Amino acid sequence: MKVAILSSIAWRTPPRKYGPWEQVASSIAEGLVGKGIDVTLFATGDSLTNGKLESVCKAPYAENADLDPKVWECLHISHLMEKADQYDIIHNNFDFLPLTYSRLIATPMITTIHGFSSPQIIPVYKKYNKSGAFISISNADRHPELEYLQTIYHGIDPDNFPFREEKGNCLLYFGRIHPDKGADAAIDIARKAGYPLKIAGLIQDEDYFNTKIKPHIDNNRVTYVGNADPAMRNELLSHAKALLHPIYFEEPFGLSVVEAMMCGTPVVAFARGSMPELIVDGSTGYLANTIEEAVAALAKLKHIDPRSCREHAIRKFSMGRMIDEYINAYTMVIQQ
Repeated sequence: MKVAILSSIAWRTPPRKYGPWEQVASSIAEGLVGKGIDVTLFATGDSLTNGKLESVCKAPYAENADLDPKVWECLHISHLMEKADQYDIIHNNFDFLPLTYSRLIATPMITTIHGFSSPQIIPVYKKYNKSGAFISISNADRHPELEYLQTIYHGIDPDNFPFREEKGNCLLYFGRIHPDKGADAAIDIARKAGYPLKIAGLIQDEDYFNTKIKPHIDNNRVTYVGNADPAMRNELLSHAKALLHPIYFEEPFGLSVVEAMMCGTPVVAFARGSMPELIVDGSTGYLANTIEEAVAALAKLKHIDPRSCREHAIRKFSMGRMIDEYINAYTMVIQQ
């Protein structure tokens, strides 16, 4: 089987720091290579893979203001489509635009939908629903007007996330600094519970950061450590007393939640989007609906066994499980 993996070119694959789509595309590509499958990754030219790499965009456009995203996305996608007949299947991890090529090529395409950026893109998915194969990343993220081949949860390599049973006394917020993700709520929860808080993540909304987050940063009770690379991520996640994930939107998945549990760290999250699918309430963390409920949950952390967090993450969110499910999905689509 020859598989083409189409990744985003906003960031490197895998990303140096932030870049969830690129991280998942990398995990899929490397996991397939590990199974002996012939894989070509279509990504930025500085991307890293044990498979073959194809690129037209030398560096991520999110790191270079001189690159027009629309122009380079078109060049990137068309580069793969013009080589489509060299592959048995194309795995699209790059949203809706590649679907518009799918009826112009003979090679079947499977599309992992990494969430919907806007309701306005749904018509594209609807148009190609019958001729394509859609994978949802959680049951919560399924759109009622679309049909799906199956849900495949993201998987991560347990070897890349150190397990630590003894935790520190500091809470952690790890994610984009954006109103949807609730960093301000995390500050409120930590303050009311009496714990210091570390904040790590890409500042995606400068105004929100400057008005809602920065005034609280004193490098004592609240510390912003920047946009973490994998080494810092592992240090933060493995030592945290708990990960706070008080989201204000219907999150499609939440890689940081799974990464925390893989490190043996419980998660206290608002029960929105995919969170009830990721977290076992009372066993790997707690689901809350309000700031007050989240504060109360922190008082019950002593009942959470870090080993239960790790075992749950390995059982349900390991890279090996994800790869096996994608191989089965590829086979189904190819044989249709």
